[in-house]
Amino acid sequence: MTSQTSPASQRSAARKLLSRFLLLDGHNDLPWTLRQAGHEDLAAPDLASPVEFTHTDLPRIAAGGLSAQFWSVYVPATLSGDRAVTATLEQIDLVHRMIRRYPGVLELALTAADVDRIFAAGKVASLIGAEGGHSIASSLGVLRMLYGLGVRYLTLTHNANVPWADAATDEPAAGGLTAFGREVVREMQRLGMLVDLSHVSPATMRDALDCAEAPVIFSHSSARALCDHPRNVPDEILARLPGSGGVCMVTFVPSFISPECQAWENELTAEIEGRGMEPWDFGVRARIGPGWASGHPRPRATLAQVANHLEHVRELAGIDHVGIGSDFDGTDQVPDGLSDVSCYPALIAELLGRGWSEEDCARLAGGNILRVMREAEAAARAISERRGPSTAHIGDAGDAPLSPAPRPAG
Repeated sequence: MTSQTSPASQRSAARKLLSRFLLLDGHNDLPWTLRQAGHEDLAAPDLASPVEFTHTDLPRIAAGGLSAQFWSVYVPATLSGDRAVTATLEQIDLVHRMIRRYPGVLELALTAADVDRIFAAGKVASLIGAEGGHSIASSLGVLRMLYGLGVRYLTLTHNANVPWADAATDEPAAGGLTAFGREVVREMQRLGMLVDLSHVSPATMRDALDCAEAPVIFSHSSARALCDHPRNVPDEILARLPGSGGVCMVTFVPSFISPECQAWENELTAEIEGRGMEPWDFGVRARIGPGWASGHPRPRATLAQVANHLEHVRELAGIDHVGIGSDFDGTDQVPDGLSDVSCYPALIAELLGRGWSEEDCARLAGGNILRVMREAEAAARAISERRGPSTAHIGDAGDAPLSPAPRPAG
C-alpha cells in the first residue's frame, strides 16, 4: 500500500529517521578521488567546507544523515604484485590521515561495537574496505596485514581476474574460485574480514557462498533482473542470501540501475572499439565520450530506479538482506535526485512513500550490515577456536598474470 502522506512529510520523516538510526554506506571512493586530483597530502581541499569536485564532504555528510561509511582503498587492477600492495598501503594511510585530520567528525571503526559507540557519540564511524584481490598480491600474509591496518572487507576482484578468482567483467579463467581462492575466503572469515562479492563473476559468487561459514556482502551492486549488467547480482544468488545471512548493498551507478544508461555505455564502447582503441581506458573515454555524446544524448538514471532495485532485492532476499552501497566518488554520473551524500533522506522518503515502515528503512540503512558485521565477528571467534592460529602459506595461487583493465565506474 502506498503512503498517503505528502512528499514534504516523507522528507521530514526520513530526516528524523536518519537522526535516530544508523546509516552505513557500503562503498565510497573519496580517497581515490582525492589522490587522482593530487590531494593525497590532504593539505587541500578542506573537507570541512564544500568541495566542488567530489560527491562527498563533511557538510554534505551531515546534511545526508550519514553516520558510518566504508571508505574504499581502491587501486587500479592495472597494478599488480608489489606495486598493487604499495598503492593499497598508501590508500590505507590516506584514510587514516583523513580520519586524524577531522577528529571531531570522523573516527576509525574496527568492529560493530565501535560503530555503535561512534554513532552514539554523534560522529561518523569510518571503516575501510579494499576493492580488489590484486591488493593482496596472492599473499595470505598481506591479507592478514591489511586486516591489522583496519581493512574490514576485501572485494575478491575488481574489473579484471586475479589468478585465484574470476571477475564479472573479464573472460573466465579459473571457473570461479581456485583452491587458493577458497583459502582466501576461509582466511578472511577466520580473521573476521567480510567477503565482498561485488565485481566477481556468478561462478565466483557461487563458489564463495559454497565455502563461506559467515555472511558475505555485495558492497555496491544492484539487481541483474532489472538491469542486465554483469556487475549486478543474478536472482539465483539473491535467493541464496537468506541462507547465508548476507546483504546486497544496492549501488547508485547509472549504468547498473538503468537499462537505458547501460545501453548508452555499450554504444560508446562499440564506438571506441570501432576506432581501434581500448574502450575501458578512462583517458580514451574522456576524449571520445563528449564529442560522441553531442549526437547521442546521454540518458539519466533516477532515484526511483534505485528504489526499484532496493525493492527487488527485498522481494527476492528479504528485508534483512538489503543495504545501501552508493559508490559516490567512484562514478562520473549519478542518478537524478541522488547527486551527492546529502541526498540519502530523499531515498528514504521515496521508500516511506512506497509503504516501507520505519523499521524496514532502519534495517536497510544500517541495521542489516551491522548485523552481518556482528555475525562475521562471532564466526571468526568460533573458527579460530576450532582451527587455531593460521598456519596457511601462499600455496598455489596460479601463474596467470593479471589481465589489465582500467577502471570503469563502480
